[in-house]
Parts: sequence; structure tokens; C-alpha cells
Amino acid sequence: MRMSKTPERTVHCARRFYENLVPSCTIYDVECPDHLFRKFTDDGQYLVCFSRNHQELIVYRPTWLSFSCKEEDCDNHDLPTKAKRFDSFFTQLYCVSLASTNELICKDFFLYMESNQFGLFATSTAQIHDAPAVGGAIQGVPSIEKITFHLLRLEDGIVLDEKVFHDDFVNLAHNMGVFLYDDLLAIVSIRYQTIHILQIRDSGNLVDVRAIGAFCREDDELFLNSNAQSMASHQLPENLVENGLHHNQFTSENTFLSGIKQRLLSFIFRGLWNDETDHLRAQHLKKKFYFHFQDYLDLIIWKVQFLDRHHLLIKFGSVDGGVSRSADNHPAFFAVYNMETTEIVAFYQNSADELYLMFEQFCDHFHATSRNSLYMNFISSHSNNVHAREQLRSVKDKTSSSSQFVKKMLASLPISCQLQSPSPYFDQSLYRFDEKLISATDRHRQSSDHPIKFILRRKPYTLRFKIKPGPEGGTIDNRAKKISSFLFHPSLPLALSIQQTLFLQPSAVNVHFRR
Repeated sequence: MRMSKTPERTVHCARRFYENLVPSCTIYDVECPDHLFRKFTDDGQYLVCFSRNHQELIVYRPTWLSFSCKEEDCDNHDLPTKAKRFDSFFTQLYCVSLASTNELICKDFFLYMESNQFGLFATSTAQIHDAPAVGGAIQGVPSIEKITFHLLRLEDGIVLDEKVFHDDFVNLAHNMGVFLYDDLLAIVSIRYQTIHILQIRDSGNLVDVRAIGAFCREDDELFLNSNAQSMASHQLPENLVENGLHHNQFTSENTFLSGIKQRLLSFIFRGLWNDETDHLRAQHLKKKFYFHFQDYLDLIIWKVQFLDRHHLLIKFGSVDGGVSRSADNHPAFFAVYNMETTEIVAFYQNSADELYLMFEQFCDHFHATSRNSLYMNFISSHSNNVHAREQLRSVKDKTSSSSQFVKKMLASLPISCQLQSPSPYFDQSLYRFDEKLISATDRHRQSSDHPIKFILRRKPYTLRFKIKPGPEGGTIDNRAKKISSFLFHPSLPLALSIQQTLFLQPSAVNVHFRR
């Protein structure tokens, strides 16, 4: 009896079809609206764009190019003029205004809920960098007067629900402060050190599930307030109690430790306590815990991701690292938090070999954003792709400091949500390409005047297609710094390359497709 292939193997064998189905034809500087092109949704149904004034959301449906040709050999003829336009490939579904008069759309933020075809967008007012730390806010963290999350049905652009944060700070750049797993949403308030867990219902409602920070359990605040009132009623004279002056509310301003910080310190203390025998315990705690006690107290939550529906991976660090663009040079720690038991179950420094080995061997688990997300099977990583693993080991062998290499690798944790393209042309089992110029990660890159080559991994190891951003003949002014971004459709041989200078000139948009 012959054993059938595993589903993963069958899928990856079927993907070899894309070795022969490639976007080898390019329309340079296509006639198109002057939009900010964000990304294709992971199911390929929509192309999400924003207006240049950051006020409007424009959504397109990808359509395939069609035109008539009366000649005998149509493949050798140039495309008709009408076919060389943006609307030959994309049909606009709608344009809706999202931002109010003093808010702007965050162009780097977008999350997609594939099961319901919901899109989550964010608008915000300008940052106030020297905002006073009031109401339990962290000193040194900027404030944004208003942050609004908009949940839309992408099919018709209807706004289903909104969630507003006032005088807060959520890192919206590259989805860093928000993580979506199935129908659960985690939003990190850096300013107030709170992880807001919401659920996206099928009806399109954003429902608060819990807030992790000052309190960990749903009834913590009620319990502490009732105890504070009980204590006050025993201490104050009877006439003051009757006048209602006993309401000593338990807030973040008069607590010694927040709930999450108390859990963290308790876990560290117990771990050190259990490591040593009785006669060495006091000395060990003095050296490892009490000496660093203030450092632990000063840690703030930087970033969060779901590991599954019950566990969060939380990154802690200094205030400076939490608000800077690059936190690579700042010390950091990772904690695994169980939301159901409200316990810290693991704690690592950012140079921990144990955490790195787990990340190396089970990288896909950190990238998972859904239990049923099929497209994640197509994203190459060093735990599912031999070529990516060899590349990682090559970098590791060349590094002079093992500790610095581990820190560099763990700097990407927690993973930013939905920032990788599932396009088959980024599958490292199929193609090799220069990852300094292009990769599956959704980031702007310095533009090259030379075409980016996609070369087959298997025999005959030939060049299959090229992607060249910018004008066909290159730019005249070589002094202007140019950056490029690439949007690949998740299943079709279709891609957009967008090249722009830093002087806010209109972008040069190229369409790459299979003719």
C-alpha cells in the first residue's frame, strides 16, 4: 500500500507550478492615481490604498488584464495604450473618509481578518513629545490626544465599529503596537502600561475582554477598592464614614506595584529562590535580585504578541527603548504570560540561548496569527526551509560574538503582525534573490537602478524573471535618494513596484504581470 503525501508536501509540490508562471512583463510608470499603496490582503481579494492627504481609504479589486488583438502573432505586439493603465488591472470598489479634521490615517498600519474580510485601520492626532505624566502615565512616553481604531467590512467599506483611546500612546508603525490572532486583538498602551485584549465578533463589534496592567484579573480592581473602603471605615470616625469620606479608591497612582509587575517580580524571585540551597540562598538573592531590584521596577512593556489564545509573549525594556525607532541597543527581557491563570510562566533576557534555540527551531509558531491561517504555510523561515536555515547558519558562523548574534535575532520578537507576503515568488524553495533589495517583509528599501533577479533554486538554475522599480531607462538625477516598496499578489503573477524620492514627488509605479 502506497502512503499518501502529507498536505504540506503536496502544497509545496504544487507551488512548483510558479516556476513557470511568472510576472515577466512590465509596464513602466503606469498611469495611475497618486495614492499611497499599502498592500494586498492575504487572500488576494483587495488592494488597500490611502489618499495622499491621509484622510481617505481607497480599496480596489484586482482584475486581470484583458484586451483584443486582431493580429496573428499577438505575443510579439505591444500592448494597446488603454491596456497600459492602472484601471486595466484594478477596479475601484469605493473611497471612504476615515479621518476627522484633526486626525490622519496611519499609513503603516493595517490588519486583515480573513475569515470575515474585516479590515482594521487606525487614525490619530499628532504626537505630543513633552506631555506631562499624569493619571498614572509613564514619564518620558509621548502622548497622542486621540487614537481611533476603525473596523471596516472591506466588501463594501461600511464602518462596523470603532475603539478610541484618549491621551495615550500606541506604537502604530508597522503594526508594532497591535497584534491580531484569530478573533482576538491585543493593543499595547505604552503610556499607561496596559495590554487591552479585545474580541472581534462576527457581527463586526469590538468587545473588551480584559485589560492587563495595573490589574490582571477582571475583579482585581473591585476587590482592592472594597478592601480599601473596609479599612478606611474602621479607621475613620463614624460621622466621616456616614458623610461618604471613606472612599479611598485603589488606583494606579497609589499602588506600590502594578499587577503585571508584581507577577513578574514574584516569578524572578521564586526562580532564584529555588535555584540555590538554604545556606547560599540569601547571598544569591542579594546578588541576582535585590541588586537589580530597581532595574526590574523600571522595566516597561514595549511590545506584545499572542503565542496562542491563552499565552502572550511580552517584551520589557527601558522607557527610552520603548519609544525609539530602534531598540536594538537597549537591554530587553521577554516574559510568557498566561492570561487565564494570570501567571508569568517563563522569563528570558534578550541574550538567552534557550529562547534563541526555540526561535530557531520553531520560528513558525511565533509567526502564527491564526490556527486556520493557510497562507502562513507559504512563508519561508529558518524552521521550515533548508535554504533559509543554511543562510542563517552562514551568518551565525561569520559573527564574532555569539551573544550579539542572539540579541540581533531576538530583536525581532515579539513578531510584528501580518508584515510578510505569502507570495510564491518569495518562497526560498523556488527562487533565490537578493534579500537586501527585496524580501517577503513589508518594508521600504533603498532603490537600485539594476533589475532584481529571481533565479530558480532547482536545475537548470536559470533566471526566470526580473523586477525593476522606477523608470525603464533609470532616473536622470542620481543624487536624489530613492526608496522602493513592492506589493506582490499572494497567488497571481502580479506585482507592483513603487519608487519614490524623499522630496514628495509623485511615485513611479510599475506593474509586473504575466502576459
